[in-house]
Order: sequence, then structure tokens, then C-alpha cells
Amino acid sequence: MLTRAYQHSLRGSHLPAGQPLLEVDAISLRFGGVKALRDISFTVTEGHIHAVIGPNGAGKSSLLNCISGLYHPQEGQIRLHSAALGADGTPGETRTHTLTSLPPYKIARLGVARSFQNIELFHGLTVLENLMLGRHIHMKHSVLKSMLWLGPARRQEIAHRHLVEEVIDLLQLQAFRGKPVGSLAYGIQKRVELGRALCLQPALLLLDEPMAGMNAEEKEDMARYILDVHELASVSVVLIEHDMNVVMDISDRVSVLDFGALIADGTPDEVKADPGVIEAYLGAEEEDAEVREAVVKMEDQIEEEHAADRAAAEGTEGGNG
Repeated sequence: MLTRAYQHSLRGSHLPAGQPLLEVDAISLRFGGVKALRDISFTVTEGHIHAVIGPNGAGKSSLLNCISGLYHPQEGQIRLHSAALGADGTPGETRTHTLTSLPPYKIARLGVARSFQNIELFHGLTVLENLMLGRHIHMKHSVLKSMLWLGPARRQEIAHRHLVEEVIDLLQLQAFRGKPVGSLAYGIQKRVELGRALCLQPALLLLDEPMAGMNAEEKEDMARYILDVHELASVSVVLIEHDMNVVMDISDRVSVLDFGALIADGTPDEVKADPGVIEAYLGAEEEDAEVREAVVKMEDQIEEEHAADRAAAEGTEGGNG
């Protein structure tokens, strides 16, 4: 269970519940002649788990990449709303940040964290070390001071460690905290990746298929951890997931993509009864397969390039150690 102090310090957004947190406004994204996203608009509400579903090649990962800054849509805008706490502890004036052309690190500093379909961890580092990397944008002192553990850097390190230890407790990672991530089971690694994103203190957590490759028991556990993160840490979530039972069980609202277009947006009950959604999942035409395949290949290529960059960084760090 999170301590009261941690619940207060972790929360990245102080908007009142029910207010718009993220607005996706008429965005379109093209890869050459392939249109991956077509005039997409929807709103993520503060305090909600908002699922994005659709067949393979529908543009779901492309959408998350636009929100997190890996892609920049050619048309439309993406806006994030925030509010600082006033002296009396109540939310102050709402501020709006346009994310559309920002790089990923600036979007992360505004409180947007994400996980990827493929695990993006440093396998040679321990669970604790990987989680501490999730605190990097909050660290204010130089690498030299941090290495020497001098003065303010020491106090900063201790404060970050306290927050990370709370995440370890929340996600039940105590038994693995000192073990190299590469030695852990797949399901545990996915949990570590969720924890590292949470250590960013996000206002909005983007989860790209967090249950991919898991068995039924692991999926049940991950769904519970996502609910704990959402409820105990007051973090809003955008979730891409193929397991419809999970989506319908834990989501407040669902947006459905097909061929890069938004075909439905509503509550889980509304969406699962929508004829267009049923058609998208059951009635894909053969002649449309090439479009889906082109989008999937482009998304996979970008994911591979991103993973290669991370692997190179990991190799450099290992060589320096």
C-alpha cells in the first residue's frame, strides 16, 4: 500500500476528476503514401482508464507514438492540460501544453510516461537500478556530484530511493529488487517496465500492450497492478490491449480504430454493442490486408530502430562499467 506522502508526491496531475486531461484533435499521420491515422479526435478524462483497441494495423501504436513524441502528425494537435496546487492545496489555474511537435523528453517532463510492446529495459542492471532510471528527469545535480554522493546530491538520491522503494512495494517486486532484469521471467520484466514508467511521476501513463505474451494468470495479475497504479497513485491511463475481456473489465472509456480511423468512442458497453466495431473485428476484407500490413511493418521498423538505440546505450553503459 502506498504511503500517504507518496500518493501525494507521485501524482503528476492535479486537475479535478472529470476534467479533460488529454485532447487529441483531428490528427493525421502518413508514412509516404500510407495514411496510418486519419483525422483522429478523442478526449482522455482525468481519473480514467481509456482503452484504445482495434485490429492489427489499425494505427494504435502510431497513435501512442504521436502522443509521446516519437512521431509528429502532419495535421491536427495534441494538447495536455495540467494544474499546479495552490498554497491552500486546491488546484490552481489550468495550463495547456501543445505536444504535437515536442520531442519525447520534453513530453516526459510534462508528465507523460509510456511502456512499449517490446520490453525496453536495461537487462544488465538490477530492478532497483532500472527503476531509478525512471527518476532521471527529476534529478537536478550533476553526474559527478551524484557519483561522489556529495551534499545535495546525496539528499536527492535518498529522496528518489524512497519513491522507488514505494513503487517496488506497490508492484510486489521486493524479491527481485537486487536481481539483474535479464535474469527474470517475462511477466516480471513487464511489471518492472510498468514500475519504471510510474517512477516518472506521470500525469498520464501510456501502456502499449502491457499483457502481450502473457498467460491468463499473468494477465490477471497485470490487470490488478494497472488498477492499483490507477486507483492508489491517482494516475490516468491510456491502454492499448488486445484482450477484450481485460479492456471491458478495467476501462472507463474505449476508443476503436480501424484502418487509421476512429470508428467508435464510448463506454465499454456501448462499444462492444456497436455494429461497426463488430464488423472491424470479424469482417476485414482481403483487399484491405495490404494497407494493414504496410502500417504494421512501418510500426515494427520504428520499434526495432528504437530498441536498437536502447541496446546500443546499454552496451555503452556496460562497457563504461
